[in-house]
Amino acid sequence: MAEDMIIFTRCYDLLAWLIPKAESFPRTFRFSVTQRLMDAALDTQEALFEAQGERASGRLAALRRADSALGRLRLYLRLAHHWRWLNAGQYEHVSRLVAEIGRLLGGWLKQAAK
Repeated sequence: MAEDMIIFTRCYDLLAWLIPKAESFPRTFRFSVTQRLMDAALDTQEALFEAQGERASGRLAALRRADSALGRLRLYLRLAHHWRWLNAGQYEHVSRLVAEIGRLLGGWLKQAAK
């Protein structure tokens, strides 16, 4: 259970880094791609909170929602890097955070599916 709590810290770290960074993305895309990127990040965190409060099948469903949101987040981050909204160093940093969250989430999913 202690490992499950690390995921909340890592997700917070991701949001604390990403939200101010997204403010610098082009205004033209603020209500489309940028909004979807932020929604995916926040949906991941919210689904993790839901999973923490659920049992059995409810927990598994919430963890799957978090996994889906994390997948969408990866897509939007790749696009942000492709369009040069994130430089190589920034993309590497955020990718590491997302990868760690993905590993922790995968472990929690595996545990919940037992």
